[in-house]
Amino acid sequence: MKALQIRDFGTVKNEEMGRLFIMENEAGTTAAVTDFGAALVNLLVKDKDGILTDVVLGYDEAADYEAGTQSLGATVGRNANRIGGAAFEINGTRYELDKNDNEKNNLHSGMDFYNHRMWEAEEQEDGKITFLLESPDGDQGYPGNVAVRVTYELTEDNELRITYDGTPDQDTILNLTNHSYFNLNGHDSGDVLGHTVVLDADFYTRADAESIPTGELVDVTGTPMDFRAGKTIGEEIGGDYEALRLGNGYDHNWVLKNDGKFAKVAQAAGEKSGIVMEVWTDLPGMQMYTANFLDKEAGKDGAVYGCRSAVCFETQYFPDAVHHVNFESPICKADTCYHTVTSYRFRTA
Repeated sequence: MKALQIRDFGTVKNEEMGRLFIMENEAGTTAAVTDFGAALVNLLVKDKDGILTDVVLGYDEAADYEAGTQSLGATVGRNANRIGGAAFEINGTRYELDKNDNEKNNLHSGMDFYNHRMWEAEEQEDGKITFLLESPDGDQGYPGNVAVRVTYELTEDNELRITYDGTPDQDTILNLTNHSYFNLNGHDSGDVLGHTVVLDADFYTRADAESIPTGELVDVTGTPMDFRAGKTIGEEIGGDYEALRLGNGYDHNWVLKNDGKFAKVAQAAGEKSGIVMEVWTDLPGMQMYTANFLDKEAGKDGAVYGCRSAVCFETQYFPDAVHHVNFESPICKADTCYHTVTSYRFRTA
């Protein structure tokens, strides 16, 4: 692994200077992450012709991430995805959250986003970079103090590995994810409808018109939600099916079959680049989102990102899991270590 490079990434509103931390392996694969939002900014991998291709959407400087509303590359917490009614109870105490989704639900923990904050960076001897955020009791409405740690590691096997850690001093929700938008043909190459996706999931969580789960697990067999054998994103995205109508495309949580073990759960392949990405995680769910609401978003290097110009694979506890006893609980008990790993592994077809 080559030495970690660090450069300035521009200032944000409070005049703090963001920094960009650049990891590169011997194969030339490069991952750049910033301490503003602990976000993934660039991820360059070689395509079938050996040409380095940036496969994640992003912005040119920290101020753009501060102004952005689409969570490009973001670390999302304390709770990724939605909580119905923007409130929950733990141990008989009710906690109120921001109503920032459909005027009554909570999305990605509210308006004081983790990805709009400066994190403390800690360089590791082995080339990893860890970002630390002190999240106090009451932060975003959640109970308990917790020091959240997010570690990025780029291996010689072309794996970008993201590890999340934290130990709260009260029972609280902990459910972090990475919200990178992937386009395996290149971040500026148009839509991803030709990408072939495989999801190792027999069920998805049905949701209502506001994307809040009903509690029902729906068998994917015979539906456009079945990606077990692999198919292009565009093959059935326009189908007359409730989930697709309500989500304006794919924006749903699939029930993974990894039984809590770190395993491969999904794969995507760029039809032009030949780049194949595997998704590995130990979490029970994954939201596949096909950027249905991106609209002329000004990105890095002069790119303009439109609807369905990327696909997200957000590993997670199920949306609104705190309200469904049949979903694995996102509550982390006091003095218990929250630890989870998600990785993206790259090769060419």
